[in-house]
Amino acid sequence: MSELICGTCQCPLVKKRVDFSYLTHTFFADALRCPICGQVYLSEELVKGRVAEVEMELEDK
Repeated sequence: MSELICGTCQCPLVKKRVDFSYLTHTFFADALRCPICGQVYLSEELVKGRVAEVEMELEDK
């Protein structure tokens, strides 16, 4: 895969821990993020995997 670049800052994205909030719960995952502006790239794999998993767990409660 080629290196992803921030559309705003034009610098390479780096893998960092990103905190997410959903239905008053917080969880984290590693995602690509701009080191300058903090914009996060959510891959299809992350959204259909970890995010969907947490969403289903919380909605089942």
